[in-house]
Amino acid sequence: MEQSNPAKDKIFYIATSNLLNFALPNRSYYANMQPYTDHQYQKKLTGLYELLKNAKSDIYAFQEVWDEKALQDLAMKLGFEPSQVLAPVASNDPSSALTAGRGAQDTPALGIISKHKVLEWQLLTDFPDLAVIDIPDVGLYKRFNRPPLVATIEVYGQPITVITAHLKSKRPHYLRDEQGNRLEDYDDPLLRVRAKLRSLCMRAAEAAALRLFMIDILHNTRHPLILLGDMNDVTDSVTTQLLAETSEVIYDKAMRDVALFDAARVQTSYGWMRDVAYTHLYQGMPEVIDQLFVSEEFLVDGKFSLGEVERVDYFNDHLKHDYEDRHSDHGIVRAKIKLK
Repeated sequence: MEQSNPAKDKIFYIATSNLLNFALPNRSYYANMQPYTDHQYQKKLTGLYELLKNAKSDIYAFQEVWDEKALQDLAMKLGFEPSQVLAPVASNDPSSALTAGRGAQDTPALGIISKHKVLEWQLLTDFPDLAVIDIPDVGLYKRFNRPPLVATIEVYGQPITVITAHLKSKRPHYLRDEQGNRLEDYDDPLLRVRAKLRSLCMRAAEAAALRLFMIDILHNTRHPLILLGDMNDVTDSVTTQLLAETSEVIYDKAMRDVALFDAARVQTSYGWMRDVAYTHLYQGMPEVIDQLFVSEEFLVDGKFSLGEVERVDYFNDHLKHDYEDRHSDHGIVRAKIKLK
């Protein structure tokens, strides 16, 4: 009889993917977008499955989910049960206090599917006071536009907090009236600067609010945490480092307690892969804006290490296709993690 391998038994894969407006057919999601027909929905569902099946993950974090039922359809194709899908802001259950069964409204939501048991979950909605800022010409920014989804997942008996987030994009934020009509000239290069400033401020506030929440989990604890999702900026950007504060560790080792580490940079094998990776093409330029961060408990040489990131892989070949042939406009980031 083949002997079991305890180390192998404690390996799990976790991945993140932006699903590019994944909604049920025949339902309106954005006012300026045509609903999917039944044929288009089946084509997108199959296309997403073909992309994700190669990642072969135990836990997936998703962005741009409009309908939980759609995510359940995808999950079942990937070998999960509908009960293993969590997307509360996209719920199609008529009894949902969040959606009344209508799915996500105005903006897409976040979702998680997991083969490991979800012990508890919550949504982050309001900012702590320390993160509230005044956006130029808009006013106080006090709430997440897309509430991050926080789940405590039991992996081989170890509770791990998994947070998926989708921060404000770099797309200029122009002013509109209550009916959604434009109030600014999109072709004015001076106003474009102002609109991009608003977007940057919004993303920074969201990063700060999420950071403050994570510090409460990490400070003076040995609780492992994984943050992953579409952060809409590169790893070393000001807003992403506001989330992670990895650079602070260079000057203050005590910061390890609350810092987060780019999984690609702390992986124990194939470290060269981070130099050729990209997850998105922004104005034709490749960049990594889909991030996967881990707390110090996943550092192989950490004083309080509970495991290690063995490998990080990027699935991005589909980004070379023409835009209309892409079922997602983001690459997939996957980490192989081994618990001790």
